[in-house]
Amino acid sequence: MAVPLGEIARRAGVGTGTVHRHFPSKEALFRATVADRVRLFVDTAGELADSDDPGAVFFGYLSAVVRLASRNKALLDALEASAEGLFELTPGLEADFRGALEVLLTKAQEVGAVRKDVQVEDVVTLLFGCLSMERRRLPDGAAGRMTALMCDSLRPGGRGVTKLPIARVSRDESVVCEVCGREVR
Repeated sequence: MAVPLGEIARRAGVGTGTVHRHFPSKEALFRATVADRVRLFVDTAGELADSDDPGAVFFGYLSAVVRLASRNKALLDALEASAEGLFELTPGLEADFRGALEVLLTKAQEVGAVRKDVQVEDVVTLLFGCLSMERRRLPDGAAGRMTALMCDSLRPGGRGVTKLPIARVSRDESVVCEVCGREVR
């Protein structure tokens, strides 16, 4: 967003008028660029959905999205803002991304490569968090380390895997102890 439209046009090898004709504002150009990248992620997930190794595809896809998006500060900023509700991708595109990701997740779960208690919203949240963490790694830190940790957290049965908490319906904060019968707050 900091680069003038004239510079963008120059780098694209077109005139400023051409850029303005197709994109009435810098924000419109930015949205189109972000939408194009996310559409590529959606299309790629669709192409990978019928793989013979859904587990490897799922983890490879997550790693590729993090690797590609974390190198692109503008895309990363837009995805983070989207996750926080501050930036809206092209209508329907975010739902398409979640849907494509859910297909890969479900197939990986069906073959036992991903924990059964993981939902697509969990993966999206981890993915956005991982994008941010990879970007903030120390310069001497190993690239992809946060992604590897994220992927390991999604695998079933490994040592140290924590069960996800179950959402409670009620906010009753008093419980009776099964051993002594007294109220526990």
